[in-house]
Amino acid sequence: MALIGWVGVSDVISGRLDRGARWALAGLCVNLALAGGKILSGVVGHSYALVADGVESCLDIFGSLVVMSGLRWAAVPPDADHPYGHGKAEPIAGAVVAIGLLGAAVGLGAMSVREILEPHHAPAPFTLAVLVSVIVVKEILFRRMRGVGKDIGSGAVEADAWHHRSDAITSGAAFIGISVALFGGPGYETADDWAALLACGIIGWNGVRLLRPALGEIMDAAPPEDVVAGIRATAIAVPGVDALDKCRVRKAGLAYFVDLHARVDGSISVLEGHRIAHRVKDVLRSRHPEVADVLVHIEPQADATGRSLGLGE
Repeated sequence: MALIGWVGVSDVISGRLDRGARWALAGLCVNLALAGGKILSGVVGHSYALVADGVESCLDIFGSLVVMSGLRWAAVPPDADHPYGHGKAEPIAGAVVAIGLLGAAVGLGAMSVREILEPHHAPAPFTLAVLVSVIVVKEILFRRMRGVGKDIGSGAVEADAWHHRSDAITSGAAFIGISVALFGGPGYETADDWAALLACGIIGWNGVRLLRPALGEIMDAAPPEDVVAGIRATAIAVPGVDALDKCRVRKAGLAYFVDLHARVDGSISVLEGHRIAHRVKDVLRSRHPEVADVLVHIEPQADATGRSLGLGE
């Protein structure tokens, strides 16, 4: 049974949206449990790195909510104000999650510096066991969600997955820092704070890395070359199509929109040219379920002397 009643999208895209939403919900539930446990353990165990890790998990909760909302809006059908649908909500959600990572890196970094400058107790040994559990859970969740994100073509789900990897990284850094603080003895109490500061740099780098493709999709950047090549190969194989002048593809959420210029025999009727255009559209949508719509412009092929019969624009 679908998690959400998706409307206005193909069955394939609907299934992908639902799958992404399910994993976003799973991540949210895990983060709810981990955030409370880490913050409580950090306060009781005198580990700021663990408290910071718990705060980062709270941001993961926000990220999961944003991803779920983005996927939900991406499924809303076209309307008068959005004739191409609402697919851009998905990369916008990915950008928001990436910006959240950058914000977390800056905020946690500032708090780590403050803790380094202020004397405090060494963390309690039991915090190490908490961190080991967190690392294992988060790494498993990251790997599963990243696989889902790549499979359904969702940058937002991938960004949410990297939130979990960032959480595992901060937990790993906290584990190392707490270990140094415990085994190093007096004078090493701030080791976990330095570890948290290092983890903030890694989180910030991931934020930048995820923000770039999200902004690219929002700005209608060209999709990967293999996607365009597959669409071109399918279109030119349609009977009646002699060549392709142009093939432009843009991504909106989990769907692609295609604009192409197809060259056909210049002596055929307008009606036959219209039928060829519809065949191109139907074949593309049939063989590439991720293609939401196709706009085909028919151009006349050159005559026997090589003279163009059309403007080609």
